[in-house]
Amino acid sequence: MAKDFKADYKTIMDDHFPPEMKISFGDQTLLYRKRTWKIVDEDTKERTEKGLRYGENPGQEAALYELVNGNLALGKCQFIQPGNGLVSALSEEHLLQFGKHPGKINLTDVDNALNILKYLMDRPCAAIMKHNNPSGVAYGATMAEAYSRAYWADRLAAMGGAVVCNRPVDKATAEQISQSYVEVVAAPEYEEGSVAILAQRKNLRIVKVPHMDRLAEYCQLRFVDFKSLIDGGIVVQQSPLNRIRSVADFLPAVGKHEGKEFRCERAPTEKEMSDLLFGWQVEQGVSSNSVLFVRDGCTVGIGTGEQDRVGVAEIAVEKAYTKYADGLCYKSYGIPYYQLVLDIQQQKRPAHLKEEVDEKTETAHGGLVGSAMVSDAFFPFRDGVDVGIHEGISCVVQPGGSQRDWEAILACNEANPKVAMVFTGQRAFKH
Repeated sequence: MAKDFKADYKTIMDDHFPPEMKISFGDQTLLYRKRTWKIVDEDTKERTEKGLRYGENPGQEAALYELVNGNLALGKCQFIQPGNGLVSALSEEHLLQFGKHPGKINLTDVDNALNILKYLMDRPCAAIMKHNNPSGVAYGATMAEAYSRAYWADRLAAMGGAVVCNRPVDKATAEQISQSYVEVVAAPEYEEGSVAILAQRKNLRIVKVPHMDRLAEYCQLRFVDFKSLIDGGIVVQQSPLNRIRSVADFLPAVGKHEGKEFRCERAPTEKEMSDLLFGWQVEQGVSSNSVLFVRDGCTVGIGTGEQDRVGVAEIAVEKAYTKYADGLCYKSYGIPYYQLVLDIQQQKRPAHLKEEVDEKTETAHGGLVGSAMVSDAFFPFRDGVDVGIHEGISCVVQPGGSQRDWEAILACNEANPKVAMVFTGQRAFKH
């Protein structure tokens, strides 16, 4: 009899991790307590106490621990203290609907969304996460508008993702979210009637994140970042601190070559500065190497986790075109772009429909015209910047520090119209 592979994804594993964990740093000790929840088992319908469903994959035991005691200071760094739990502090009262019992990826997606949103608390903003990267992040005049913009930034990748809102979810936002399939919705609060709308999807996890109203305070709090090696070793580092908190923190783009100084000839406009700041804050939650494009407080194309910078810029462009065409097709004909192509191949729809979508996408350069280009590290050559310039970007933000910064600056000065560029003076690698 063939194995039922679907059953693996429904199984809530018994983990053998201890209820408490202690980590000693010399004479300082941090105490962590395992997080479990009393839930109704999907199969037996009995109420049992369980931790995480499983790890990154079925068959991997996993546990979530909250820091509950100990104050760690190393050198001049004071690390985050107990009592500041966000995702690790989720109790039954915060899990408004368990849906499918949460696994490791669900919670780390929410956590990385908070890592982005902590810099974007000044107005309604939504982040939709997939595999620990944003598929779409957007500001809005309302929470509903912010979610809608984030969703349409990449409708395809948003499917099965985690939606995290930095404001209470109202009924209008809940109605929009409920129209598509997502795994998790997380927010600081839910207005009356919104949970009932979301709960119509019985497998949806609905999460109220504690302390989220104080999320901006976490911008200056460091935590201990662990990376485990296959030999059982551990790399330990401080979590990064983002020095860019406002547009005033950006630095002029200046480079030198053969004794000559190169400066970017055009300064960003106020609107461009706003997009550069927004894009750099989103970049804090994107896996490296990465390049992304934003326009009007919304992501347009996101390239993640590549080995070369020009390559990831090209991928971000390709994704922008693909998502733009899909969104245009869905809004025009009510079907995904790939379905339109298939229907045309099967002679169910006329070919001119695809031609019209393709023409509009090409004309708009996938929505990249007038966008801001964001890079988490310096451009080693001008080719990455040229990829963006070819698509009509208006400004660039990057750390600077390359021996060939002058090349990237020259590319911006040679562009027609000229492109603005600023430096951050700080890399934003995330591995």
